[in-house]
Amino acid sequence: GFAKLQMAPELQFSDAVFGFGAGIFFIGYFIFEVPSNVILEKVGARAWIARIMISWGLVSMAFALVGGPTSFLVLRFLLGAAEAGFFPGVILYITYWYPAHYRAIIVGIFMVAIPVAGLIGSPISGAILYMDGMLGLGGWQWIFILEALPAVLLGLAAYGWLTDRPEHAAWLTADQQRWLTSKLEAEKSRTPKVAHTSVWRVMANKYVLIMALVYAGASGASTSLALWMPQLVKSFGLSNWETGLVNAVPFGIAAVWMILWGRNSDRTGERVWHNALPLAWMALAMVATFFAIHNLWAMIPLLTLIAAGTYASKGPFWALSSEWMGAGAAAAGLAQINALGNLSSFGFNYLIGYIQAETHSFPLALMPIALVATLGAISVLVIGRHQPRTAAA
Repeated sequence: GFAKLQMAPELQFSDAVFGFGAGIFFIGYFIFEVPSNVILEKVGARAWIARIMISWGLVSMAFALVGGPTSFLVLRFLLGAAEAGFFPGVILYITYWYPAHYRAIIVGIFMVAIPVAGLIGSPISGAILYMDGMLGLGGWQWIFILEALPAVLLGLAAYGWLTDRPEHAAWLTADQQRWLTSKLEAEKSRTPKVAHTSVWRVMANKYVLIMALVYAGASGASTSLALWMPQLVKSFGLSNWETGLVNAVPFGIAAVWMILWGRNSDRTGERVWHNALPLAWMALAMVATFFAIHNLWAMIPLLTLIAAGTYASKGPFWALSSEWMGAGAAAAGLAQINALGNLSSFGFNYLIGYIQAETHSFPLALMPIALVATLGAISVLVIGRHQPRTAAA
């Protein structure tokens, strides 16, 4: 999103080209998502998560070499293929370690990295743009190089430090290992909504497909904020540095709210309304942007509500989804939900770019996401209406 501020004018990218490039990432992501998660279950999280992080870091660095639309589109596709499986792989990994009662807050703590990345990365990215011309590289090229390097280093760290399962953890006492493994085994005895069947039957299960629809609204909003919000904020006449600071505000507030919302879901054991309410207020805030398009001080609270909605829903969402999966179905089921939910971002980002190019209206471009978020809120209430509260550990 910040790289576009310099990259698009220099390489003569239109909003439509940028939107298509933003979206094509999810084609590669979708194709390799389920196979990646199935491989992770077989070879272990330690080796596979490290592979994913290192490869996506290297592809991200390669964006500094982009010379036109073709190389941009190819690298966006490869980036999706490289990153495929990371997120559902971590969600699957969490189910190996945490009983169901703890998962909303644990997923929230993990996923708070997304708004925190926006909080920290926005001013950093704005500042890096001022490196324009250093060593003959543009500021946008420095963004890709400097912000991709940590992925490679942390991939190496993951390989060195992660432990695949509790029974392999030398840092747990024997009593701790027995308690944790017995608790997790006991949870496997419940009857799941998505039982262990073939990969293809899991991928076509009605609960998996409906939850993918529910996730589509939140995922689309999350991606759109990251890629398009810097341009919206800058359109109010701010400098790159001011854009970075203002852009960080919604992410900072959303990060705090995400943790509090996940903690409340675990405390009460309630999952369904904790999914539906954030999607509902997010959709309403998107509609309200029509009335704030010329006022930055009115727009920022609405963008904050959108960010808080998309991120707050994620902890309870993945806690609920993992509770509905049988042990044998979790790898394919979680990956399919994430793959389909994120595939919607291909359409959303293309539509945002196209609608922006044709109408120059950011609120209008958000309406497809608002519609899907509304459908998702209704859907999770319908399929989860008899969902019992998660039992305390």
